[in-house]
Amino acid sequence: MRGADTVAELVRRQWGDHRIGLRDEHHALTHHQVAAGAAARAALLVDLMPPLPGGEPHLGVLLDNTPEYPLWLSAAALAGAAVAGINPTRRGAELARDIGHTACRVLVTQRAHLPLLDGLPLPGVRILVTDTDAYRELLAPYGSARPGDARLGPVRPDSRFLLSFTSGSTGAPKAALCSQGRLAAAGASLAAHFSVGRDDVHYICMPMFHGNAVIADWAPALAAGAGVALRARFSASRFLSDVRGFDATYFTYVGRAVQYLLATPPTPEDHAHRLRLGFGTEAGAVDAARFRERFGVPLVEGYGSSEGGASIQRTPDTPTGAVGRAAPTDDLVVVDAETGRECAAARFSAEGRLLNAAEAVGELVNRGRSAFEGYWGNPEAEAARLREGWYWTGDLFYRDADGYLYFAGRTDDRLRVDSENLAAAMIEHILARWDRAAGVAVYAVPDPVAGDQVMAALALREGAVFDPAEFASFLATQGDLGTKMPPRFVQVMPELPLTATNKIHRVALRRESFLCADSLWWRPTPGAPYEPLTPEAVAALRAEYTRHGREPKFTDR
Repeated sequence: MRGADTVAELVRRQWGDHRIGLRDEHHALTHHQVAAGAAARAALLVDLMPPLPGGEPHLGVLLDNTPEYPLWLSAAALAGAAVAGINPTRRGAELARDIGHTACRVLVTQRAHLPLLDGLPLPGVRILVTDTDAYRELLAPYGSARPGDARLGPVRPDSRFLLSFTSGSTGAPKAALCSQGRLAAAGASLAAHFSVGRDDVHYICMPMFHGNAVIADWAPALAAGAGVALRARFSASRFLSDVRGFDATYFTYVGRAVQYLLATPPTPEDHAHRLRLGFGTEAGAVDAARFRERFGVPLVEGYGSSEGGASIQRTPDTPTGAVGRAAPTDDLVVVDAETGRECAAARFSAEGRLLNAAEAVGELVNRGRSAFEGYWGNPEAEAARLREGWYWTGDLFYRDADGYLYFAGRTDDRLRVDSENLAAAMIEHILARWDRAAGVAVYAVPDPVAGDQVMAALALREGAVFDPAEFASFLATQGDLGTKMPPRFVQVMPELPLTATNKIHRVALRRESFLCADSLWWRPTPGAPYEPLTPEAVAALRAEYTRHGREPKFTDR
């Protein structure tokens, strides 16, 4: 299928196609019905958002993954509007800030989310509640609209289309801009790379307010004329029944979704499906291999920043554990953020373990022309991304002698222990080898004197218990675990706290630090046996912080 310059053109192509194009557990719409529904909503949107001085054509979408979500994405594309995906896990002033910051004039939501809006100051925002009679009556007069009938203005490749919020782990979330042309190109590129065809069905179980679901799942399906199947919210227990029921062939994942799928009880039907590929990030080589063995489905780890500033492509000869090489249009290097010098090439042991993390791990930078289109209303954040003509991703990587790139975590997750910089993800990958661990999170807690100390949160496999001596023995046998890497504090949890996008909620972990309510173990001195962290030991630690003037803002038990 030939390419398209805009998302609007891809939506118009569905007109007259009477194959099933969009499904969830309650609805089934043909491609034609999707195009017709989008046209009706576009016409309504034009009437709801007449041109105003300074009035941006922005609408917020505060929905679960219901058919209304892709319908409104499609409507915005036809109308020349932009969609801000609103995160339903945000609350109060933070939620109001997201809606207000992106200048939303219309907010599309559902009854289940109305309590989130109670009492929020949302001046000038028209709220549409999709699962009500009033909404259906409002939409009814536009039922005869056709794609292209109603526009707020010209629809071009550079027309603003998405305002995608970043995670906001270190401050207020930033709204990254994505044009119709960039999204259409991304969809076509992924569809070609993964050989997506009209008979494929893309299962979208990641939240559509996040860029992964829209850019990596919905857009390639739209570009290829494939079907889309929705799960309102990710459910590990419903995953297999969904992919069988929807006859799904492709899905995307982020964060710990794969670990949750692997934690479900095995069944004789684990291979009874048509799923052929999963595409995402943060599964890890060990769990990707376990997933393929259990479900017969390869997982392809990819990398492409939400902002579009850098892209890595996987090739058939990509080594295990690597993400791939720089895309042809990018000039990617791994640099020391303090000196600006390129980091040394990674060296590996015979078992493939990184030997020189301290000199090889740095920030991934694009020295070429990036597709970054900026942040909405945040010039300071744009300046931080674009420095001296380079695009700084904020992600840690290392690169081998052949140019293959390996993900090592976020720069925000870097620790500095005894003047040595460490990447939390590198330590996590090592701790994940312990056969009792179902999930691992590593993060920094302040050292009483200077820098950081390493703390690890462990979620154990079903039926497993934490044996401190066995854990210490495991650490001692890991040849790539540097002397500064072993965690001083270990928190044993029933499960790791997650964000709405299934990423580890590190802010919550750091906030509690070693004052959390779960089982706590620590090494009083480096190399000592792990022992329970008693209230007396906590009091002594806090006194040490106070003596050095470094009392952190802890949450008391």
